[in-house]
Amino acid sequence: MRASWPHKFLLYSLLAGSASGLLSCSQTSNGAMSKGYHNLTAHFNAYVMARDDIDEVERYLFKNRKDNYNETLPILLPLDSNATQTVRPQLDDAIKKASLVAERHQNSKWLDNAYILVGKTRLYRQDLPNAIEVFKYVNTKGTDENDKHEALIYLMRAYTETGDFANGLTVAEYLRAQPLNKPNTRDFYLTKANLHQKKGENLIAAGILDATFPMLPKSEATARLHFIAGQLYEAGGKPALAAPHFQAVLKSRPNYDQEFFANIYLMQADGSDARQQARNAARFESMLADRKNSDLKDKIYFTMARADARRGNYDRALVNYNRAVQVGLTNTDQVPLTYADMGSIYFDQKRNYSKAQAYYDSALALLPQNNPLYAKLAGRKKTLDEFVANQTVIQREDSLQRLAQMNPAALDKLLDKVLDQKAKEDAAQLALAQQVTGRTSVAGAQATNSDLAPADRWVLYNPVQMAQGLQEFNQVWGNRPLTDNWRRLNKDASVAVASETSPLNGANPANATNPDPQLTATGNRPPVGNTLNQRKAQKDELYRQIPFSTEAIQKSNDLLESALYRQGKVYKFQLDQPTQAMVVLDQLLTRFPNSSYRPEAYYLMHLSAQQLGKTSPWRDRLLSEFPTSSYAKLASADGQATVAETGSSTAVRGGAVNEVAANQAYASLYNLFQSGNSTEALARTEAAIGTYGGSKIADKFALLRIILLGRVQNVEAYRQALGEFVRDYPTSPLLPHVKERQAAAEQLTAKRK
Repeated sequence: MRASWPHKFLLYSLLAGSASGLLSCSQTSNGAMSKGYHNLTAHFNAYVMARDDIDEVERYLFKNRKDNYNETLPILLPLDSNATQTVRPQLDDAIKKASLVAERHQNSKWLDNAYILVGKTRLYRQDLPNAIEVFKYVNTKGTDENDKHEALIYLMRAYTETGDFANGLTVAEYLRAQPLNKPNTRDFYLTKANLHQKKGENLIAAGILDATFPMLPKSEATARLHFIAGQLYEAGGKPALAAPHFQAVLKSRPNYDQEFFANIYLMQADGSDARQQARNAARFESMLADRKNSDLKDKIYFTMARADARRGNYDRALVNYNRAVQVGLTNTDQVPLTYADMGSIYFDQKRNYSKAQAYYDSALALLPQNNPLYAKLAGRKKTLDEFVANQTVIQREDSLQRLAQMNPAALDKLLDKVLDQKAKEDAAQLALAQQVTGRTSVAGAQATNSDLAPADRWVLYNPVQMAQGLQEFNQVWGNRPLTDNWRRLNKDASVAVASETSPLNGANPANATNPDPQLTATGNRPPVGNTLNQRKAQKDELYRQIPFSTEAIQKSNDLLESALYRQGKVYKFQLDQPTQAMVVLDQLLTRFPNSSYRPEAYYLMHLSAQQLGKTSPWRDRLLSEFPTSSYAKLASADGQATVAETGSSTAVRGGAVNEVAANQAYASLYNLFQSGNSTEALARTEAAIGTYGGSKIADKFALLRIILLGRVQNVEAYRQALGEFVRDYPTSPLLPHVKERQAAAEQLTAKRK
């Protein structure tokens, strides 16, 4: 049946209306209906879901953060790809939902907000180049000023994360002049404070945080920021400004750790008020007695020690540092900081460099290499390693020479005492090792090689090495139970592939497959004959070390002379201890009056006396005894190398060596050498050696001088300089190259003869 004309008209009208409605809802249309539709759809079907994903990510990162209160906390949580692995699905979903707005709702008012979410997602993924492009796009193409400001704030954060502080500050200067709304003002302050903290400008960062707190509610996040402000003021040397922030932590709904460490910092900054110190001492004791702090005692003792050190009571500080180590051996985050502080007391205050080296060595063994403290400790330890090596040689050779002069009977009696003392120390070490490993019975070891000294046993029968191994294992893996497949994530998988005869499947036990009869203990006393033979061997070894012959004494003297010379240079240049340098160098010149090191020793004595403001005869002796030496040339103008000679005005002559100036001077001299001006380069290089003789690149200066001598002077001067390098820089990485040159020079001399 055919439709009537009125019905056809109604049908066509409906179709036309529907088409008109669809066209009006296009994302390219600016009509009210289209905008309303896309605003509604973009907001609830895309933007809100993406925003909720980002909020969930931020809540997770804040809740699962790992704050190390021994270091200054970062104002903004660091971007860490490992931390975001768990919330990677939320980040993927956020970028997918936010992208829908750009793809389907171009005329929506939520477009700028969606792009900002895309940029934030890329920021959390550490896709920084693309995040920067997104934020720049919003700033360029955005229509809402508040959204553009928000994008610029995140752009500043992205620049900070890449280390591009210059561009970050440029953005900050622009935003500072803009009328920001309250949320953007808060985020701007926090982001700018974070930038200055990353630059190391602690007081500026703390001042910006001060301006932020009126806009923040009481919360755990605010308590954290107050704590950071206090740390920044402490680091900037403003403890009076730090204390109010630590007090504010306690009023801002902190978590337990924040409250605990805020109290710790407040007690640490007790100043010189005797009553406050007494109150804090009582609070320390109260915190130690609190069972809730049983796993935090090491931090309490550590804080007590730091407070003692601030007041100059270094002996008491060391006692509390030792207590901190004893109660916190398993805390590998705290222990290295404790060792570092102890090393600093021995280095800076007590000048006991051997102990400082030992504590720095222990600290570096546990400290992560990305820790800001690591580079400083590694530099000090390198110097102290050289100091301890020299000191060991000096003490050993001096002692051995005195032993060689003793009456034979008295010497034999003394060596017996030495061996007895060593046996007692070995026994004490063995007992300690057994206590650490939990093996109070050594019957199994006695069944094998218990008659040997602990150091001579196989590692699995050596309790000392077992204890050391256990300690190293715990440092890497933590305190783990002794179970099969302890490193496997899925232990069932390894059990499933066990063979039919495996004890895991309840079949043949190990002893049934390879029977091993039980060994019986033979008592705690090793065979007498073996003990006597061992003692005789030990005494013979001691006798072999004593220099009785003329050749052995000469070898010992050579070692002693070289060690005294090197130790004097370490004191003068690396430790900046001119008084001790003069003492050691005087020993060198007194004991070895004909030493080949005399020219430089005279010069170093002259410089040390000059640094101390004393008059001395060493300059005159240098000029009279070695008038043609390079050190005499340096000393001829009151011991000062001029700026023109060194090519640098930044060298500090009397004090410690400026490493930056040394590198700059070397680069200048090397360029002069490459230009072919060898005569001037040699003169300047010899001057620079006197100025930068204690620098880390002193061996490079010396090698450059050798090469220039080969060009300017004769072969004999060249050969002599090579020999001096081998003598003066026995641990230099350039030594193999120098020895190759030395061998070539010897061959050339032999051919000429």
